[in-house]
Amino acid sequence: MSGRGRWDWLQRVPMAVWMTAVWVLLWGHLTVANVLTGVLVSVLLLWVFPMPRVGFEGRVSLIGVLLLTGRLLVDVVRASVSVAIRALRWRQTPHGAVIRVPLRSESDLFLTLTAELTTLVPGSFVVEAHRFTGTLYLHVLDVTRPGALERARHDVFEQERRVMYAFATDADIEAAGFEPRPWRLRSRGSGRGTRSTRERHSFERGKVLPGDGEDES
Repeated sequence: MSGRGRWDWLQRVPMAVWMTAVWVLLWGHLTVANVLTGVLVSVLLLWVFPMPRVGFEGRVSLIGVLLLTGRLLVDVVRASVSVAIRALRWRQTPHGAVIRVPLRSESDLFLTLTAELTTLVPGSFVVEAHRFTGTLYLHVLDVTRPGALERARHDVFEQERRVMYAFATDADIEAAGFEPRPWRLRSRGSGRGTRSTRERHSFERGKVLPGDGEDES
């Protein structure tokens, strides 16, 4: 096996681990046989149907990833309780609907992440995703309450925003029409405040900062 082929297989290891975990979860029992079978099935599928490469030119933000993960856990717990309450109300029949949500980003990666994370939240399920139009078709469990459709669309947009805050560049966020990362704005503001303090102290001492004042001829 050439060096390039070996590197390609190393890049598929995380996908193989994920597929093995899904296999074990589907069987419902963590046994040596299930794990070995999952590994064999994963390797076979990745060899017969190799996944296309998805380019990533983003910027991973640790704060964004933490906020994305934390909010996802909160949404899953909150939605699970809400779905359980609706299930116990056997006299009330929920009325679902399929809504169309055009995303703001043009990236296939952000489209996929937004769709997957939205599907993980109980009560919502992405039934179709159009890659070329960047559109998600989302099934919502219950839309009987006023404003339920608008709230469902808003939740998807917020999910996309958190995904982009976690993995997109500042230019991608601006191109999608979202506000810049709040913590980036605060850091820039503190930098300007630091410079203003230095300017005040230098002025009191009768000094001029480099780059300030008149240009030298």
